[in-house]
Amino acid sequence: MDSQRFNLTQGSITRKLLMVSVPIIGTQLMLMGYNLVDMFLLGRVGSGAVAASGSAGMFMWLAGGLMLVGRMGSEIGVAQSKGRRDNANAMGFSHDSLFLALILSLVFAAACLFVPGSMIGFLNIQEPDIAKAAQDYLSINGLCIPAQLLSSAISGAFTGAGNSRAPFFVNAIGLGLNAGLDPLFIFSLGMGVQGAAWATIISQNISCLLCIYWLLYRKDRPFPQFIIRQRPDVARVRQILRWSVPVSIENMLFTFFSMVVARQVALFGADAITVIRVGSQVESLCWLICLGFSSGITAFIGQNYGAGLWMRIRRGLRLSLLLITAWGLLVTALFLTYGREVTGLFVPEERIAEMGEVYLRILAMSQVFFCLESIAAGAFRGLGRTTPPSIVSIICNGARAPLAYLIPAMGFGLPGMWWVIAITASVRGAWVFIWFLLYARNKPVDDVPPTPLPSEVSSDVPSVRILP
Repeated sequence: MDSQRFNLTQGSITRKLLMVSVPIIGTQLMLMGYNLVDMFLLGRVGSGAVAASGSAGMFMWLAGGLMLVGRMGSEIGVAQSKGRRDNANAMGFSHDSLFLALILSLVFAAACLFVPGSMIGFLNIQEPDIAKAAQDYLSINGLCIPAQLLSSAISGAFTGAGNSRAPFFVNAIGLGLNAGLDPLFIFSLGMGVQGAAWATIISQNISCLLCIYWLLYRKDRPFPQFIIRQRPDVARVRQILRWSVPVSIENMLFTFFSMVVARQVALFGADAITVIRVGSQVESLCWLICLGFSSGITAFIGQNYGAGLWMRIRRGLRLSLLLITAWGLLVTALFLTYGREVTGLFVPEERIAEMGEVYLRILAMSQVFFCLESIAAGAFRGLGRTTPPSIVSIICNGARAPLAYLIPAMGFGLPGMWWVIAITASVRGAWVFIWFLLYARNKPVDDVPPTPLPSEVSSDVPSVRILP
C-alpha cells in the first residue's frame, strides 16, 4: 500500500480527514442499505413482515457488539502502530483481531441456529405469526454472522491504515447483490421474510470473501504480507480486549436495553413495533454517518497520536466538530419538517406514517447531541481510551429499561416511550462531550516526540506497547 497516500500524519488535515471518513460513511450507508432494502420490500408484503424482520434484527444488532471486538482491535492497534511506523506490530494486531472475531462469531451463530425460539421469545411479541416469522428470519441469518464479524475486523485494519476506500467498494458490491436478490427471493420465489434473510446471507458471505482477497492480494492492502498461519500472541490479545471489551459491552447492552424498550413497545401492538423499526432505520441517516465520521476520527487521531503530533490532533478535532454538527442540524430540520413523508416511503400505510411522524419529531431533539458524542467517542478511542464513552453510554442507555416500564404504568402512552429514547440520548451525548473536553485540557498543546514504550508483546516480531 502507498504509505504516503494513506499516511494521516502528513498533508492537508481537511483532505486527509475526508479521505478516510467519507468512504467509511459510505460503508455505513451501504450497511444501512442492507436493512433499508429489506424493509422497503417487506413493507410491500405487509407491516407484519417488517415487524418480524425488525424483531429478529435486534439480535443482529447484538452481534454488532461482538463485531466491535475485532474492529476496535484492528482499528486502534493498526492506526497507532502505523503512526509509530511499526508495520510488524500493526499486522499482528490485525491478525489477532481476526482470530477473536472468528471465535466469537461461531459462538453467536450457534445460538441463532439452535435456540432462536428462546431468543425471540424474550421480546414478548403478542402475534404468534409474527413471532414465528421472526424466529425463522433469525435462524437463517445466523449463517452470516461469521462473515459479518470477519469483514468488520478486516475493515478495521484497512481503516486504521488510512485506506477506508477498500471496505467501501466491497460493501457496495455486497449491497448491489443484496438489492438484486431480495425481490427474487421475497416475491418471485414467494419466500417472504425468509427470502430477505437468504439474500442477506449470500451477499454478506460474498463480501467477506472479497475482504479476505483484498487483504491478501491487492496492491493497496494495509500490509506488504499478511501471515495467516501464526499463533495469536497472548499479550496482544489482552491488549485488544482492553480496548474492545468496553465498546463491545456498551453496544451489546445498548441493544439489550433497546430490546427491553421494544418488549414494552410491543404491548402497544404490531403497528408500534413497525414504527420503532422504521423510525430507527430513518434515524440511522444521522447516527450511521456520525459513526462513520467517528471511525475516521479514530484512525486520524490514532496515527497522529502514535506520531506525537498533538497540534495536528487538535486542529483535526475542531474541523470535525464543525462538519458533523452542521450535519446534525440538517437532519434535525428534516425530521421536524418531513417526518410523515419519510416514514411513508418505507411503509405506505397512513396510520404508520402518522405514528412515524411523531416518533421522528421527538427524536429530532437528540440528533445534534449524538453528533457531539460521536466526535468525543472517536477521539477517546483514537487515544486508546475506550472506557469513558462506554461508561456514559451504559449508564444512560441503562436508564431506559426502568423508564420503559414506568411510562405505560403512568399512562403516558407510546409517545412517552419516544421521549425516553430522546432524552437519554441527549444526556449521553452532552456528558461524553464534556468529559472529553475536560480530559483534553491535560494533553499537550505542542507536538512531542513519539517515545516507544516497553514492549508488552512477547512475539517473534519486534513491537512496542502502544497504550497511553
